[in-house]
Amino acid sequence: MVLTVLAFLAELVFGAVRLPVGGVFAALSHVGTAADQTALIVNQIRLPRAILTALVGAILAISGAAMQGLFRNPLADPSLIGVTAGASAGASLAIVFGGALAGLAGLSAIALAAFVGGAVAVLLVYTLATRASGTSVATMLLAGIAISALAGSLTSLLEFYASNDMLRRISLWQMGGLEGANWPRVALMAGIAVVVLAGLPRLATALNALLLGESEARHLGFAVDRTKTVLITLVALGVGVSVALAGAIAFVGLVVPHIVRLAIGPDHRALLPASALAGAVLLLAADTVARVAVAPTELPVGLLTALLGAPFFIVLLRGTRDYAL
Repeated sequence: MVLTVLAFLAELVFGAVRLPVGGVFAALSHVGTAADQTALIVNQIRLPRAILTALVGAILAISGAAMQGLFRNPLADPSLIGVTAGASAGASLAIVFGGALAGLAGLSAIALAAFVGGAVAVLLVYTLATRASGTSVATMLLAGIAISALAGSLTSLLEFYASNDMLRRISLWQMGGLEGANWPRVALMAGIAVVVLAGLPRLATALNALLLGESEARHLGFAVDRTKTVLITLVALGVGVSVALAGAIAFVGLVVPHIVRLAIGPDHRALLPASALAGAVLLLAADTVARVAVAPTELPVGLLTALLGAPFFIVLLRGTRDYAL
């Protein structure tokens, strides 16, 4: 919790213009006579960005922890159900064919198309994996790979026909970024976060039982298929909105739950909330670094998380060769 507060404060203080800590607190509390420029930067630019960053990081990390429990594999992440690839295809379609169209409730047409694309991809994956006998996790994994490949092919096709300007916009969106943060987006993300961050921990006991196997979980009295449906719905909702608002941010849902699991163990009753806090800290820290590393230019935060996460993922692969995706 202390790290979360410190990371949040650093997000408000550091940037292209470094603000005094006292001025930041004055702007937040409206006490004293904070400079107009400081109050404007804090309340209209950095505060909504910091809140959005923390919420996105928390949702990606807790969703990753939940997916790893569902697939019983510490190398799983939310993209396995196709939501990221579907969102990328939807955003690419909007950029190529209608990126200048008006959005809705503070959201651009690109963000709306990304959410729809992610939702369609998850729906296809879930439909392919569901039979009269229930939902197969193995089939869901294979369907997710297939739908992700299909969505990736569509994105590549759009990139091939896109103009140079469109191609750059697609590339930047795929790198992830939080520069578009505003209060309407924060309000939307906060509403989704309440649902996801409250809903997934309620499945913690069922996820613990699923670690033993689906048959064992059924014998213990858990509604396995219902648990899968609720979990996939919550993850798809949270990650879909996160990707729509912030672009594709890689490795947060993979790296954070694994680190937390190594630190506190596999019990999802503690793992899920701890992953949410750690995810918020990681993305806040990454976004702060992205804004100051080459100031006044901003690095895409997804690029930075990938640069940090890819080496860690390689270490995981070397140390967990017994796991098979």
